[in-house]
Amino acid sequence: MGCNDLKFISARTGLAITKLMLTILICTSLNATAFARTFKIATEAPDGLFFMKTVRAAAALIESETEGRVKFKIYPGGVQGDDQTVLRKIKIGQLHGGMVAAGSLTRFYPDLQVYNLPLSFRSYDEVDYVRQHLDSIIAKGLKDAGIITFGLGEMGFAYIFSNAPVESVADVLKSKAWVPDSDPTVLNIIRTFGISPIPLKFADVLPGLQTGLIDAVASPPVLVVAAQWHTRVKYVTEVPFMYTYAMMMMDQKPFNKISPTDQRTVEDKLGRAFAEIGKQVRQANVAAYNALLGQRIAVVRPSEEDMLVWQSKSEVAISKLVNSGLVSSKIVALLQKHLSEFRAGVGTSGNE
Repeated sequence: MGCNDLKFISARTGLAITKLMLTILICTSLNATAFARTFKIATEAPDGLFFMKTVRAAAALIESETEGRVKFKIYPGGVQGDDQTVLRKIKIGQLHGGMVAAGSLTRFYPDLQVYNLPLSFRSYDEVDYVRQHLDSIIAKGLKDAGIITFGLGEMGFAYIFSNAPVESVADVLKSKAWVPDSDPTVLNIIRTFGISPIPLKFADVLPGLQTGLIDAVASPPVLVVAAQWHTRVKYVTEVPFMYTYAMMMMDQKPFNKISPTDQRTVEDKLGRAFAEIGKQVRQANVAAYNALLGQRIAVVRPSEEDMLVWQSKSEVAISKLVNSGLVSSKIVALLQKHLSEFRAGVGTSGNE
């Protein structure tokens, strides 16, 4: 074999290696592109709310730690519509997820409304203990239905704010109470009390209070202050009527298109964010409640007799929800079991 032959073989070998390297680079590039995603997330929450900063910070951290493979584009303030509109857009692929009221997801897993059952909790310590046991069940139920969640975002206890004192069930029956038009859970619960609520969009609540279309809202204090509803109500009934929460959810199909490593990063960062949001909102609700009292909103405290009627009505309401199939007897039994444990001193609100 001559020198020319050796040169020819060397050239061919070099060309083959070059082609191999190019193939590897192209495949690597295509693979990275396949896993890169920008997730479009919508919410009715105004961008100025403090917890939106926490969500955006988590999104920035995810983009950094995934080296840009996973990004989030967030549409705040209802620019993509209310919760039900957002869910419809997710279904047809225009959006990938949303930060929505938990009640709007009952079509996927009805039992997630177990925390919303009226007058179930007496304190946040009870909430914390029960959630240790039931949060994972709710997350699994939604995942089985094709919905990924990243933890519950506590909105807090909803109190009745009104223009006339609401001390008894009879008082609330006289009121023109608002319910979110996109939250069937709250609507069903209110109706089981015999109340005929007035469904309105979030943006229509303040005008509704101004015109007298409605004269009562059940809401966490932080929302009452943020939405300026406190300027149109005079009383707050000091009874935690309902525990409320929201969720950041995503359609499982687009989420599964990112790598398992990136999925874990998203779950970790958003999970931590929503745990922090829960702490922030709880503190903000306490501050907002105290601020409202400083605004000369009068506190109404039902008598023991009235509270017995409230409790009786709430038990009837829960039974109606179970009998109608809107929530399962199994999840209600679990709720009551863990509440009984806590009240008997068996459990604590800390980690077990």
